[in-house]
Amino acid sequence: MEFHTVAIEKPEAINMILGQAHFIKTVEDLHEALVGAVPGIEFGLAFCESSGPALVRASGTSEDLVALAKKNALALSAGHVFLIFLGNAFPINVLHAIKHVPEVCRIFCATANPVDVILAETEQGRGVMGVVDGIKSKGVESEQDITERQELLRKFGYKLG
Repeated sequence: MEFHTVAIEKPEAINMILGQAHFIKTVEDLHEALVGAVPGIEFGLAFCESSGPALVRASGTSEDLVALAKKNALALSAGHVFLIFLGNAFPINVLHAIKHVPEVCRIFCATANPVDVILAETEQGRGVMGVVDGIKSKGVESEQDITERQELLRKFGYKLG
């Protein structure tokens, strides 16, 4: 067995979701869940099929985001892994819908941070062992940091008052 690290290539401002599912129907069901969760959503998704022709299957509402998802999914080439890149939505807007898609087994991360995916490769194929989401903590928040966090959440409309 060998371990590999694959850095997800994406623009800094783009949010992504990395997960694992179990069936080719995943692409259509994730597509339906995303468009149902946020009207007018822009996204690209790709799914690594892990049997039969073992193709990267893709869908979405943005050609650029679909191309980005396909490129990164092929770089991962890990069984039943899916990637979603979001253009005009945040993961918090769609995670509930994604988690309720019957094929979805787990979510590894949902972030706009840089992501490294740690893979194990055997003679059979590749699997995700984990992810590195963002950077190492630099300290503990101060009272000023707490105030700024609370103000940001209210600015985005996630908290009242």
